[in-house]
Amino acid sequence: MSFRKRNIGLSAGVDRASALNSTAQPQQAAAAPETNPGIRPSPDDGRPTTSTGSRSLDNLLAGHGGLPIGKTLLIEENGTTDFAGALLRYYAAEGVVQDQKVHVVGMPEQWGRSLPGLIGPADVADEKPAKRKGERMKIAWRYERLGEFGAGVAGSRAPVATTGDQASSAANGDQAQQPAFCHAFDLTKRLTHPSIANITYIPLARTNEPFFVSIHKRLQASITQSPPNTVHRIIIPSLLNPTLYPPEASQPETILPFLHSLRALMSAPSARVTAMITMPLSLFPRSSGLVRWVELLNDGVIELCPFPHSADALATSGAVTAGEEPPQGVLKTYRLPVLHERGGGSDQNVGQDWAFTLSRRKFEIKPFSLPPAEGDKEAQEGAGSSAMPKKADLEF
Repeated sequence: MSFRKRNIGLSAGVDRASALNSTAQPQQAAAAPETNPGIRPSPDDGRPTTSTGSRSLDNLLAGHGGLPIGKTLLIEENGTTDFAGALLRYYAAEGVVQDQKVHVVGMPEQWGRSLPGLIGPADVADEKPAKRKGERMKIAWRYERLGEFGAGVAGSRAPVATTGDQASSAANGDQAQQPAFCHAFDLTKRLTHPSIANITYIPLARTNEPFFVSIHKRLQASITQSPPNTVHRIIIPSLLNPTLYPPEASQPETILPFLHSLRALMSAPSARVTAMITMPLSLFPRSSGLVRWVELLNDGVIELCPFPHSADALATSGAVTAGEEPPQGVLKTYRLPVLHERGGGSDQNVGQDWAFTLSRRKFEIKPFSLPPAEGDKEAQEGAGSSAMPKKADLEF
């Protein structure tokens, strides 16, 4: 049996190089990184993530470094304080600065006028106090009066930067001019930004339709009519508060379908939406079945427990150092935006003891630790009289 080569072409009139280039271009375009301001991939699983306006709260959310797109965060608060409202203002101000679409449910335009003023990127604001401390750090105390390296006569003999050095410095300058992911705000100032006029306020008006249906329709229309890459932020302050919502809003057949429809709206493939909701636990305790269902319909649930006035002595005692601000309450984490079926996120922060501090410029979350308890005088006197314990005390 003989074999011979057949000069038969596989195809005619098609340039394989051009075909490969034409198929490679769409793949390269699809693999291009996102250019939307305020959006970056999660360091845990690469999901697009946006900032909540508080850097410490971003670091708490399951290792994503922010709130993932398509997720909701429920903030519960005890007492008559409004720490959760301050977090909502940080969240809204971050969306305004990043030119994202902000939707506020149940609040008038005066609420948007009270957003905190912009200080700058959170990285720069956090580095300023650390830089002040670092300026005092010297190699040896006897070199402290010699001045900075490169100053004076030695600085005049410094080599001139070449073109390559200039190019590298320009590249570093471009990296420094990249848009910040999270910003720092000042509650004592007011935000002035061109995008603040684009905030949408959805009133809680009574219509012929069931309650919350008109709200859902307005949110859906605004999201579908926006450009494809628009990022939306939904803000719902004081959910089910009787001073804002009618009595029928707190019925399970009214509020639970709305939360279901909100989740369906945010899980759409073309939607890029995040939401933050606050709820007063003094009116709706966690022991009720309605609140537990509301928690199950949210991806992240945290609770703010402010300290009572009698705990001022506790906060100003040995719990913090002289340079730190005393904590104003305890933060409890019940749920975090974790996708177990996709292997993303971490729930290691759930159930941990955290303390929060709200200052003029930032909302900071730190590990909570009780101050050292004052020793018993009788025990101290007994310990001072006999340095070594008796043998009978050591026997079990």
